[in-house]
Amino acid sequence: MSEDPTLPIRERASQLAHVDAGTACTQTSFKTQGKAFLYIGPQGGRYKAMFKLSASRDQAQRLAGEHPDDFQIGTQHWVTARFSEEAPLPEALWMAWLEESYQLCQPKPKR
Repeated sequence: MSEDPTLPIRERASQLAHVDAGTACTQTSFKTQGKAFLYIGPQGGRYKAMFKLSASRDQAQRLAGEHPDDFQIGTQHWVTARFSEEAPLPEALWMAWLEESYQLCQPKPKR
């Protein structure tokens, strides 16, 4: 049996500071500062990860245009990526999106 391709993403999310993991429907949710930054888990025979993006939204939009079955742009900064054991999300992509999603949930510095 192959390894769950969400495992390295979930492990990295758990290592970030002040993160709480929970469950939302059938997905594992990750929150910081009371705000969700990742939903991830199995869905329809594949896997799904939802990231909150801002700076990378144009990149996600391009990927959604090129691979509409694998990437969708949602509302409120959310981007959904679908993948499988045979074709997991590229590590460089999920690492960047995870960090951005996490940072978007951090408090803004006071001026």
